[in-house]
This record gives sequence, C-alpha cells and structure tokens, in this order.
Amino acid sequence: MTQSIRIDLFTDVVCPWCLIGTARLDQALATLPEDIDVEILHHPFLLDPTTPEEGQNTKERLKAKYGGDIEAMQARVQAAARDAGVPLDMSVQPMSYPTIKPHTLIRSAAPEHQYGLAKAFAAAYFLDGRNITDEELLADIATEHGFERQAALDLIADEAENNTTKAMAVSASQQGINGVPFFIFNNQFAISGGQPLEVFQRAFRVALGEEALN
Repeated sequence: MTQSIRIDLFTDVVCPWCLIGTARLDQALATLPEDIDVEILHHPFLLDPTTPEEGQNTKERLKAKYGGDIEAMQARVQAAARDAGVPLDMSVQPMSYPTIKPHTLIRSAAPEHQYGLAKAFAAAYFLDGRNITDEELLADIATEHGFERQAALDLIADEAENNTTKAMAVSASQQGINGVPFFIFNNQFAISGGQPLEVFQRAFRVALGEEALN
C-alpha cells in the first residue's frame, strides 16, 4: 500500500543554503522505496525584503549585515555545496535580486511542479548567473514547469498577486520561520538548514512512523 508524506518547504531563490538543502533532500528522496509518495508544497520566504529592484552586490550586502570575512563565509558555503554535489561558485552570481516574482510563480504552480520550478529558478540564479527579476527569463523557465508563457507573464505583472506573495512571506516570518530552508513534515515536525543526508533520511522514517521523534 502506498504511503504518503507531505513536506511544506520554505526557501528563497537567492539562498545558497536552500540550494544545498534541496540537494540533500533529493538525495534522501532517491533512497525511498517506490511505494512512498512525497508531496512537496512551496511557500514564499524573503531572505532580504529590502533588496532593491535593480539588485545589490551580494558581498556588499553581507558585509553590511554581518561584517567579518565574507570571502571565508562564501568559501564555507561553496565547500558545503560541493559536498552535496552542487557545483556552486559564488563568483558566477555576484548580485542579489528581489524574489517576489519568482515566488509568485512558484506558489501558483500546480503542486507537482512547485518543487521543480523553485529548483530551476535557483539553478538559473546561482549556477547560470542569471537575473531572476527578468520576466522573460522567468516565463521561459515557467513554461518548462506547467505554465503557459503568457499566463506566467500575466501573473508576475499582477500587482495583487505579488502583494499576496509578500503577505505570505510576512506571515511565514510572523509564524516564527526566520531562516531557510525550512522543512515541515506532515504538519508534525520541522527541520531547518542544509542538513546532512542522514538527517533527512531519519525525518522520512519518523514521518512514516518507523521511528519515534524523540
């Protein structure tokens, strides 16, 4: 008999640890038996709601926010990404961009397309160095994940839809989600961050009732 797991996933397109976390999740998903059905539903989170429309140099933003050795910080992220099988080079994408529009498309996609669409936007941003405020780019990617091109363009041009996305992101923060990636399993328990493969595998066992949470 098929068993089901629901994951409510909060990420941001410009979050490198989300790239790492979803890679680890994919590794864990690949170890599950075929009779396990996993539904992944995406929810908006804004890593920095103040990012200007034209973008901002990421190193400058991080320096202003955290101080310290930004080169070393990014090197640690790159090393973690390589360990997760992701060829991340932070120099490929020196800019941070606002992510309301891609989030609007992700949350509006059919449930079976949300996870793939979110990963595709992140790959375009981090690995290809693309500007994910470019509406033509967003529509191109969206058409590969269940959207009609014009419908995607209309959606991200709709101020009401984008305001809904902002409100959902604010709500996530108000609920206590202050960092991403954030994974909620079966509305029962959550894990956060780019955790090792073993953590996700254990989460699946708990979600399936094969292991106690504590």
